Amino acid sequence: MPERKTRYPRRDIIRTGGRFIAAAAATALGPRFAKAANYPERPIRIIVPFAPAGPTDIMARILARHLGETLGGTVVVENRPGAGGNIGIGIAAHAEADGYTLLVTSSAYVVNPSLYAKIPYDPSKDFAAIAELGTSPNVILVDPKLGVNSVADLIARAKANPNELNYASPGIGTTPHLSGELFKIRCGINITHVPFSGAGPAIQAILTGTTQIAFAALPPAHPQIESGALKALAVTGEHRWFDLPDVPTMVELGYKDFVSDTFQGFLAPANTPAPVIDLLATKSIDILKRADVADQLRNDGFEVIANGPDGMRKRIADEVPKWRDIITKAGIKPV
Repeated sequence: MPERKTRYPRRDIIRTGGRFIAAAAATALGPRFAKAANYPERPIRIIVPFAPAGPTDIMARILARHLGETLGGTVVVENRPGAGGNIGIGIAAHAEADGYTLLVTSSAYVVNPSLYAKIPYDPSKDFAAIAELGTSPNVILVDPKLGVNSVADLIARAKANPNELNYASPGIGTTPHLSGELFKIRCGINITHVPFSGAGPAIQAILTGTTQIAFAALPPAHPQIESGALKALAVTGEHRWFDLPDVPTMVELGYKDFVSDTFQGFLAPANTPAPVIDLLATKSIDILKRADVADQLRNDGFEVIANGPDGMRKRIADEVPKWRDIITKAGIKPV
């Protein structure tokens, strides 16, 4: 007796076939696909390679809060400062590429390859770009009690007293440090650099009188400028900052091409599943483009960029050689 064939409605064949194709694709792609499909299943850790209260930490915490709400999970920020950002960046570089350890970093990411003889990551190979988040100008700060009211006053004071003044920065090789060294070269002065483990400690140093000057990214300094606790002499952006109309740019003061900013970038270990990268990029950009978030970041001293992976990759490719050139001209030897 011939075997009886069972007939299925066409729509059931299509549905069954679709499930078969999806299952086959998941099998072919392996466990990474399954992890991406259910992401996130546990808390996500964002490593910040600097101390709390700096610009990168501020950006990371704003992003983490909204990203957790958007993804329906928990996103925590873990500060791992030290070695100019190398410690935290290295930890992230060698973490499992499953989307549960991410990195929000600053321009140190593109500076450190030229500043250190050996670093624990390759900027072009060890990470997958997620998004270029934002940028902020650096600012030259003085203690109001110093009696210095302009860049010209500061230069005159430094020339009259060559060994008197020192300046705080968030760490060796950060863009504020390099701005300070460029300032010394362009102005023909000598002030002593005192590096700290992040922008927060650097701001505290000038507030407590440990240093008389600080070069810092604008976000952590902004509240202190507004309150009058610190005086801003100049910003290093292309334009004056929108709510600091009385603070000139270095270019306005006659220092051609003296433009230096600090960016914040969002990265994941290389080989993180592409669907996870795509999801994080889409959600991050959507968050940054929200009016309430953009206003908050602007008021905190950030210019929102909100570019996806291509923008972040271009930033890295452009800035590694840019900062190498500045480091060479400043005579800073790799450590």
